[in-house]
Amino acid sequence: MTRRYLGVIGVAEALGVSRHAVHKWRGRHPGGSAHPFPEPDVEIDGAPGWAEDRVDEIERWRDGLPGRGAGGGRPTALQREYVETAATRGLDREEAMHALAAFRNSFPEMSEAEVCTWLIREWRE
Repeated sequence: MTRRYLGVIGVAEALGVSRHAVHKWRGRHPGGSAHPFPEPDVEIDGAPGWAEDRVDEIERWRDGLPGRGAGGGRPTALQREYVETAATRGLDREEAMHALAAFRNSFPEMSEAEVCTWLIREWRE
């Protein structure tokens, strides 16, 4: 049986962030630091891979980052509004962030803020 792993892009999509964010987190929070990014389960040709079932662990790690201004990445007001609006449609936070990532991939010409604004408007109509 083949075991599936997520690379940086897969982790980024699962968390609704850019792959750049995942690379930045790994660089800023190496092993041995105060808040180390979860170590990958495998490495293939220098590329890290995490087991799919570790997404929740990585999300908890991200949620433990300090807030903006202290080098962290707390959700913006618009992201919080988007998640709250998604909840009125029956989506939990994880589902909302997966949906956001899917729309971002479908509309690469739009920024995350533009996609959030568009979805909020559509869902409220």
